[in-house]
Amino acid sequence: MTLINKHGQPRRHRRCQLSVPASNTRMIEKAAQSGVDHVFLDLEDACAPNQKVGARQNVIDALNELDWGETVRCVRINDTGTEWCHDDIISVVEGVRENLDVIMLTKPFDASDVQFCDKLLTQLEMKLGLKDKIGLELLIEETLGMQNVEEIAASTPRLEAMIFGMGDYSASQGLDFTAMYGPDYKYPGDVFHYAKFRVTMAARARGIDAIDGPFANISNLEAYRESCLQARALGMVGKWALHPTQIEHAQDVFTPNQDRIDEARKMTDAYNESLAAGRGAVMIDGKFADAATVRHMANVLDLAELYGL
Repeated sequence: MTLINKHGQPRRHRRCQLSVPASNTRMIEKAAQSGVDHVFLDLEDACAPNQKVGARQNVIDALNELDWGETVRCVRINDTGTEWCHDDIISVVEGVRENLDVIMLTKPFDASDVQFCDKLLTQLEMKLGLKDKIGLELLIEETLGMQNVEEIAASTPRLEAMIFGMGDYSASQGLDFTAMYGPDYKYPGDVFHYAKFRVTMAARARGIDAIDGPFANISNLEAYRESCLQARALGMVGKWALHPTQIEHAQDVFTPNQDRIDEARKMTDAYNESLAAGRGAVMIDGKFADAATVRHMANVLDLAELYGL
């Protein structure tokens, strides 16, 4: 059974989103065999300007011809301020039709950028007779986009997820990493905490997924895993992977373990039984369960249902 979010869109697995250059057919083939939750074929930063148009055909061939299993099939397109955005959407959607789950839009500055893509997708769905709506994911990676993140989150019911893209965001805000991590000074804390928190809060308020962006040091899997844990702590439900070695760590961290699920079910059942008996809060295994506790447990059980646990 497909679970549906509050806006009528399917709830998809996004514990790990694997980035794959659309210009590299060998990497695309390996991604299709990886078993990762979500793959996005990248027509934006991973493709040089002279590769972008030709890479669209790679995307079309891959989505039509490869067996993607249960993996969410996504294409990352160029932003609305470029010459490629319009044709990225039209070429890919007309070329693959129902073999595409989600479009990932880069660099939205405000709701109008999202609504442009939304209207174009609606026209294509009508023209092609597509039964299912193609989802939208957004990369929040500009300071103006961050300022407008609440407006962006509410821009269309088609929106399923927002991702914090710290690379371009760092440039947009003018972050100075040589000062931040230099020999004479270290920034006291996580410079991205506020941005991640704000994206997550806007997404949660709208009932959509919040995803953490890339971790560039692909050889340091311990640090990558720590970054996943930090994102999960804020309420994010997944993280990007730039290399297949990162996949298992993200999918493990963002999956609630069975002990947590069992405790959530036990505490929820005990509280509901107490309510049915005309009482309220209850102690179960030395832990206090009240209405607020059960709301926290509902988040665990919600993920357990999504992942069939």
